This record gives sequence, C-alpha cells and structure tokens, in this order.
Amino acid sequence: GAVQQPAWQRALTRAWLHRGALAWLLMPLALLFGAISGFRRTLYRLNLFKQRRLRVPVVVVGNVVAGGSGKTPVVMALVRHLLARGMHVGVVSRGYGRDTLDCREVLINSPISVVGDEPALIKRSTSVPVFVARHRFDAASELLAKYPDTQIILCDDGLQHLSLHRDLEVCVFDDRGIGNGFLLPAGPLREPWPRPADLVLHTGSHP
Repeated sequence: GAVQQPAWQRALTRAWLHRGALAWLLMPLALLFGAISGFRRTLYRLNLFKQRRLRVPVVVVGNVVAGGSGKTPVVMALVRHLLARGMHVGVVSRGYGRDTLDCREVLINSPISVVGDEPALIKRSTSVPVFVARHRFDAASELLAKYPDTQIILCDDGLQHLSLHRDLEVCVFDDRGIGNGFLLPAGPLREPWPRPADLVLHTGSHP
C-alpha cells in the first residue's frame, strides 16, 4: 500500500492550498528560497554556469510544484507515442528515493531500492533504455554510449535541473494547480509561476 505521510508533512501539504497562518509564517524562508533559486537562474542566463548539450534532442517533463503531478505517466505516454513512430527513445531520471548515488542502467529486474520507483515503472512499462544518475547529463551520456542509435531522450522530472540543455519543456499540473501560489516552504512552488514552457499539461486529480 501507499506509504503514510508524517503528520507534519500532511499539515504542510494542506497549508500549501491556502494562504493561511502557517503559510505566512513560513514566508521569510520562502523569500530566501526564491532569492537563492533566482540567483542560480541568473548565473545560467549570464552563461556563468554552463548548460551541457547532448547530441540528440532532449525533452524534459517536469513540474513547478513539489510532489507528484502525473509526470511519469506523461513520460510513458510520450515514449509509446515516439515508439509508434519508429523512433529509438531513451529515458533518464535522478531516481529519487533510491539508496544508491551512482549512474546505472535500470533493468527489468532492478530493485526499486537501487533505481527508484518511477524509473523502474518506466522500464517495466516501456522496455526502452532507462538510466539514473545524480546528474541527468551523466545518465544521458551513459545511455547514449551504450545505445548509440538513440534518437531522442526524455527526462523524467528536471525542469529545475538547468545544467542539462533541453529542446522542449513540458510542465505538468494536476487539479491542485499552483496551490496558494507561494514558493517553498510557504507554498508548493519550486519556482515562480508563470514561467516559460513549451507545453503545459493538466493530468487530472491528485491522488
């Protein structure tokens, strides 16, 4: 069954839906978070931090809110769409929640504990090459080295992983939308919204 969230996490998630007392209490931390993330984006914009480009197109599927919003089902739907058109597809992910930190290929029988649940689900559902690494560029580089006929790479999550150049960004929302509109931890936003995106998708209800 699903893992029960701690009480504090459930309270924080509820606070993210409204601009109540807890959200306003956390606003100083949200302002600090916004300043740090904004400074980081500026460094990339000024080319002081460099984006690394792969030899194939990269599509990033992610969101601007914390928590799941249906990214992984969108990735799997895109994989099937591209496969149906005869393309060779690969998927990369950080593999959140895994016990390992290395770069590795996700196999059909890979334990969730070493690759993460979402990469394991993608592999078992689509059978395309899937690699995980702390840095998605490393995962993609290893994937291309082992599967050189790959024509396009999908990145499961990673809108805020600015070091990897992307050719297309897909931003996914569920019915929660942007919640109370505040940045973390006062709200659910990882970055201010609206922000540029090539495609914005609504995936339906939050479980």
